[in-house]
Amino acid sequence: MNEKPNMKILDEPEDNLILVVDDTTTNLEIVFDILANFGFKVITENDGKMVSQIVEDTLPDLILLDVMMPGIDGFETCKILKENPATCDIPVIFMTANSDTDSKVRGLNIGAVDYITKPFHEEELLARIKTHLQLRNLTKTLEKRVIERTAALSRALKDLQESQLQLVQTEKMSALGQLVAGVAHEINNPVGFIHGNLGHASVYFQDMVNLIDLYQKHYPNPVLEIQEEITAIDLKYMLSDLPNLISSMKEGVQRIRNISTSLRTFSRADSDRKVYCNIHDGIDSTIMILKHRLKASEDRPDIQVIKDYDKLPDLECFIGQLNQVFMNLLANAIDALEESNIGRTYLEIEADPNQVLIQTLLTEDKNHILIRIKDNGVGMSADIQQKIFDHLFTTKPVGQGTGLGLSIARQIVVEKHGGTLEVNSVLGKGSEFIIRLPI
Repeated sequence: MNEKPNMKILDEPEDNLILVVDDTTTNLEIVFDILANFGFKVITENDGKMVSQIVEDTLPDLILLDVMMPGIDGFETCKILKENPATCDIPVIFMTANSDTDSKVRGLNIGAVDYITKPFHEEELLARIKTHLQLRNLTKTLEKRVIERTAALSRALKDLQESQLQLVQTEKMSALGQLVAGVAHEINNPVGFIHGNLGHASVYFQDMVNLIDLYQKHYPNPVLEIQEEITAIDLKYMLSDLPNLISSMKEGVQRIRNISTSLRTFSRADSDRKVYCNIHDGIDSTIMILKHRLKASEDRPDIQVIKDYDKLPDLECFIGQLNQVFMNLLANAIDALEESNIGRTYLEIEADPNQVLIQTLLTEDKNHILIRIKDNGVGMSADIQQKIFDHLFTTKPVGQGTGLGLSIARQIVVEKHGGTLEVNSVLGKGSEFIIRLPI
């Protein structure tokens, strides 16, 4: 679609300011009267030395400049104006009684736009001034439109990049969700089988123990071969330890079931619509998935996760996407804690342990849910806090961070849920991210 540019043509001379410079008072009066009578705003000056100061204080739309002046002549004055970025675009028309070609060429090469020969013809003077003011206004209008169009294109490019990033992330999370859900389903079948059979195995074992007790009661002196087998297998220890083995297997199977449930909760496929969910389930499933990063290692004790949950109503939301936000924030908190441990001994960390506080609460007006995730890691400077949600901004080494996690987290919270995501941090003291979601 072709769009006509809104070009401003010179309709109101009083909108334009003209500076007239001539060392002859009579010439100044003549030009002043012509321009003022036509409706232009006019200022005059008879000394070329003062032109630069006047122009810097009050930018005119056009300058009429006498060529022959004592001290600094018109050529030198024009050269000074064109070398100054603030005044170089102001059109300069030379006024001269000398009409030789060399002078005109010299003036045009310096940057003048036209020549007017003395004595003046009023109609010619006005025609030339109006022409160059129209060109000046047209140029300014086009420059403004170029700036506006460039800004619009920049915004469109940024929106496109954000949409592409969100689309890529959505597709990635969707594929990951399907994969995780499939894995969880495949795990559930054998785990469910084992969990159910362990219950039966425990009952069967107890029946066998009871039967052995009866045999030992009624046949306290078995034959030598049975006595040797009892000694070989250490029957007494086996009978006492086997319940512990079954109990341990039950705990392991239950843990696998919990992990499977957490995976399914975390990766819920809800990209097409919002559903009512318990926020705490999403946070707990995320903690379960990150548990391997929270466990103690040879370099540090456990990272303590302190949960302070308020009683919250179910929230209508895209829970899969919010779980992604929790994952990004908690993973960043763990990264910050691990960075704060550099140069500290195990005992030093144990004395001042790594902690992540997760607090949820209902606002007093009961219209919003607040989720605070706070760590006692390295913290951030004010400058980094200003940039932390920008696309592609990361403080991590190359290959360890994409700069997308927090920008996508804010996009999910703000654009998808109409909430806010803020950060409070003190360098060396830790960081706190605050999610505010409308109910």
